[in-house]
Amino acid sequence: MTTNAALQREVQGILDELVATGAESGLQVAVFHHGVRVVDAVAGVADGRTGREVTPHTPFFSFSAGKAVTSVLAHLLVENGAVGYDTPVADLWPRFAAHGKAAVTLRHVLTHSAGVPAMPRGIGAADLADRSRVCAAIADAAPRWAPGTRTGYHAFTYGFLVGEIARRATGTTMRQLLHDRLTVPLGLDGELYFGVPAADLARLARLKDATPPPPGGPGGPRILAPWEARPSAALGNSEEILRADIPSVATFTARGIAAVNAAFLDGRLIGPHRLAEATKAAFEGTDQVFGNHVRLALGWPLGRIGTRPDDTPTTFGWIGGGGSYVYADTATGISFALTKTRLTPHFRTAQRLADLITAGTTAPCVRAVRA
Repeated sequence: MTTNAALQREVQGILDELVATGAESGLQVAVFHHGVRVVDAVAGVADGRTGREVTPHTPFFSFSAGKAVTSVLAHLLVENGAVGYDTPVADLWPRFAAHGKAAVTLRHVLTHSAGVPAMPRGIGAADLADRSRVCAAIADAAPRWAPGTRTGYHAFTYGFLVGEIARRATGTTMRQLLHDRLTVPLGLDGELYFGVPAADLARLARLKDATPPPPGGPGGPRILAPWEARPSAALGNSEEILRADIPSVATFTARGIAAVNAAFLDGRLIGPHRLAEATKAAFEGTDQVFGNHVRLALGWPLGRIGTRPDDTPTTFGWIGGGGSYVYADTATGISFALTKTRLTPHFRTAQRLADLITAGTTAPCVRAVRA
């Protein structure tokens, strides 16, 4: 095991404090710096019903933070020549051309500018495990804007779009691609899942809602259904959802997903030119779902949480509903992941830890210590 002892102690102290004060109930934090794991900290309980404690090997359902893995797999497909960024989706999936979507490309999907941010009418959370039904509905949906002209958070449609492109380009599901291209080669079997095997369900953390959900829907334009925009413990604890291959979300350990991003940064998965193309600004504008200004790379928002994209343009990652967070930075070589059981309506824990990690790994006097 490799750690930065001082930084490990600081992170562990924060996690212990958050659990002791009741601000959080169970957490994991993992950090890699230039490919070396420098932090691997846990605190609290994985399951409040039994008192089972969190360990570094406890997988957490972490909502949209899992899009980090989906995006990595999309770039691996491009790197391996299975598809191109500017390949029209309809070339692989002819039915998707319906209602003026023939010009949508993988690039549009990765920048959330494909025009189908919300699940079509008639598709609810209970349908997510039925890939064929969901994909048929998305293919038949009319876009809300011309491809590439606007962007808007594709909460659940994103994973199904990338997944169907991948399935048609390779003949393989995203669940299998994750296993074959990432978890096995990187030695992470049992750490990341699109669809958890039944035998592993007992290992998972159990999520809990921090507060009753607020009345009404989320802020911004009412495009997403409440279940798409607002996380719930009921969804994240559902065995049907956990076992389904839904690459808009994922179940993972902090060390597992941080290890994937570390490998993405250091050349084990893609070459430097591909990394530069994947992580540079590709679309900027007002998010049509939530109304905020966004700057997107190919598969991730740019900028670290709590900062403007221009302040940290080399940082890319995903937040997950309820407060989980995954990011990487091409300039500093940092790969960070936070998983948690308590679904908070804010990201204060993520920002506090990300600020500490940035300071702790870039200080001139700090270096990783190999044990």
